[in-house]
Amino acid sequence: MAHVVWFKRDLRIADHQALSEAACHGPIVPLYILEPELWQQPDLSHRHYCFLNDSLAELNAQLIEHYGIPLVVRCGNASDILQALHDEHSIEALWSHQETWNDWTYRRDRSVQRWARQQNIPWHQPRQFAVVRGRHNRDGWSRQWQALMNQVCLDAPQALQSVVTTSESMPSASELKLHPTHLEATQPGGRCHALALLESFLHTRGEYYSSEMSSPVTAFDSCSRLSAHIAFGTLSLREIVAACQQRSLAVKGQPRGKKGKWPAALRSFNSRLHWHCHFIQKIEDAPRIEFENFHTAYDSLREKTPDSDRFEAWKNGRTGYPMIDACMRALSATGWINFRMRAMLMSFASYHLWLDWKAPALHLARLFTDYEPGIHYSQCQMQSGTTGINTIRAYNPIKQSMDHDPEGQFIRKWIPELADYSAQSIHQPWVLPHKLNGYPMPIVDEKLARKQAMQRIYALRRGDGFFNEAQAIVKQHGSRKTVRSHSKAAKSASAQTEINFND
Repeated sequence: MAHVVWFKRDLRIADHQALSEAACHGPIVPLYILEPELWQQPDLSHRHYCFLNDSLAELNAQLIEHYGIPLVVRCGNASDILQALHDEHSIEALWSHQETWNDWTYRRDRSVQRWARQQNIPWHQPRQFAVVRGRHNRDGWSRQWQALMNQVCLDAPQALQSVVTTSESMPSASELKLHPTHLEATQPGGRCHALALLESFLHTRGEYYSSEMSSPVTAFDSCSRLSAHIAFGTLSLREIVAACQQRSLAVKGQPRGKKGKWPAALRSFNSRLHWHCHFIQKIEDAPRIEFENFHTAYDSLREKTPDSDRFEAWKNGRTGYPMIDACMRALSATGWINFRMRAMLMSFASYHLWLDWKAPALHLARLFTDYEPGIHYSQCQMQSGTTGINTIRAYNPIKQSMDHDPEGQFIRKWIPELADYSAQSIHQPWVLPHKLNGYPMPIVDEKLARKQAMQRIYALRRGDGFFNEAQAIVKQHGSRKTVRSHSKAAKSASAQTEINFND
């Protein structure tokens, strides 16, 4: 008899409730299932697989070091693999953290649930995030988030009983037809890197987080850079919340002159940790938002098939707007860009280029090492104006450029064609066309395109039936901290504020 602990996006042994509870019941099989079909989905990419491999290698090393037990890797369909293990070892129970991820994993989990019921095997799925299944609204949601995050982090089990079984090698990225599409310098995975990032952010890098997170010039160092580790579970969210609270108490106890900018930085960071599960709850409650508009009034707003010229220019960093293109090139190369610039990239695609959000969202999903579907699709729709309840934000890329890269140093780094431009002219290089050095002229007229987009959006919002559907969306998805009245929120279309969730 064996208890199978199925590692998914929780690649650690500390604060791992599924592992800790399974360890109390008998011998375990620590299992990772590599599902080739998952890696053929359009939202996954080579850089995700690299981060996964790093994280699995370290998880395996931790299991061997602490317990003398290697991670068992099996490749194929999850239900088939579990059936094979059941035939070999008579599975007594299956343990894994509750997962809210993309549509493919949702359908896979339903299949595994059917298999477990047929075999009369209990499947225990404790929560690692404050996402609640079966909710119909957000009443009391913030309190349960706080209650879960206030629980003491679990230590790694002191001992594990093992079951000897066979393991397989991870397939190479090329075997899965995952190929790097850019010159990549993405961050490494694994818990050691996560802990180092957390330590350096909370004690050195993060002091000016509040003032430096919006600019790509400073954000790469001043932001926590923990988002990919949260997405893959090398650290638990609760561990990060606890560390932030501990650091806040330490700063609070310091003399006034020693506190520096830390109080504001830690408050700001802590507020963003709250929003992580808030957004994932949306896709848990409405899985359709991965593919469909929150508000159905937008279903015919834009062409479903993107304009190929505009889409390619946006993807390749050749729109003619330096801050847009520098951010896209930086993201393509590194797998990360700060939230304000993410919002600007999506806003520009949706408003200025008038592209339906779905194709740009998939492209960004493949680029973001920290891709988290529940956060990603909610934010893509927020920045595209299709939620029906959020303030419309059509970012002016010229203003963003001047505000967040006034000297043009970020632009020059990622767009070497513009290296000879002065700080005054680099934000609008078309004023000196003879110096463009192969860099394109603007693909659209910024002011005209933005004005036309806003007119279309606001005209739609005045249509019959818009308000009633928006009110229902607020009731299901709106934060109770910012929404005092469903009617007021729906009418104002500003139920949530801009949240820097990925910083």
